[in-house]
Amino acid sequence: MYPHDHHKDEQPVLDVQRISVRYNGRVALEDITFHLHESERIAVVGPNGAGKSTLFKVIAGVLPPTSGEVNIFGSRPLGHVCIAYIPQRSQVDWNFPVNVADVVMMGRSAKLGPLNWPHKKDWEHVHRALETVELSNLASRQISQLSGGQQQRMFIARALAQEAELMLMDEPLTGLDTPAQEGLLNLLDTLKDQKVTVMVATHDLDQAARHFDRILLLNHWMVAFGKPVNVLQTENLLSAYGGRLRSANGENVLSVDDCCDDGEDEHTH
Repeated sequence: MYPHDHHKDEQPVLDVQRISVRYNGRVALEDITFHLHESERIAVVGPNGAGKSTLFKVIAGVLPPTSGEVNIFGSRPLGHVCIAYIPQRSQVDWNFPVNVADVVMMGRSAKLGPLNWPHKKDWEHVHRALETVELSNLASRQISQLSGGQQQRMFIARALAQEAELMLMDEPLTGLDTPAQEGLLNLLDTLKDQKVTVMVATHDLDQAARHFDRILLLNHWMVAFGKPVNVLQTENLLSAYGGRLRSANGENVLSVDDCCDDGEDEHTH
C-alpha cells in the first residue's frame, strides 16, 4: 500500500497524543503530546535513558504505547510505509554480506510485495537516492567497508528509496568526526527541500540550536518543546539534566557525559 492511501488531507505529518510507556512498573515515557508539520527538522535531546529511542519506536509503530496514541497524517503508524526509522549504528550487524545498493533497495520492499522482484522503476529510485546522498560511486561496496558517515548516508538513501516522508534518526551523529557530522547536517537541508520531516536524537545542544527548527527536550516527560531559543533556557536544562549543568565564564554550560546509546533500549525487547 502506498503512503498516500492512508493520508488524510490537512492532518499533521505526526500527531502524538498523551503517549506513556511503562516496563514492569518503570516509566519510560510519561504523557507526551506534540505534533509536527511537513519539512520540519526536530532535534530530540535529553540525558541517556530519557526515552528518546523509545519515543522513536512508538512513533514508528514497532513498540505499542501503554496509553495514548500516535497518528501519521491522521491514522495509526502501522498503516504507513512513509515512516523510516534509522537505528543507532551500534545496533547494526556490519559484517552481514550485503552491499550498499542492496541495502538501499530494502527501502523498496513494502512497494514490491512478498514475491515480486525489483523492477526498473525500483532501481531508478535506488540510484536517485544514492545520488542524493552522494554514494553512487560506492553502490557495490560491502557495508563494513564504509566510514561511519557513509553508513548513515546509506540509511538515509534507503529511507529516500522508501519514499519516506517522516525520518526518525537515532543518534546519527554519534561517533562521527566533525566533517562527517557537518556533511550529514547539510544533507538535512536537502531533505527539507524534498519536503521530508526529520526527527533527530542528538546529544549536541549547540548543533540542535543551530540546525533544527524546534527542539524537544525529553527526560521521560516532555520538559519543553519549541524554538531552540525558548527551549534551551537554564530552568529547562536544569529540569532535564539536573546537577550536570554548571557555570563557566558567566555562561551556563552542560557537562554531559551521555555520549552513547540510550539505556532504555534494553527494556524494549
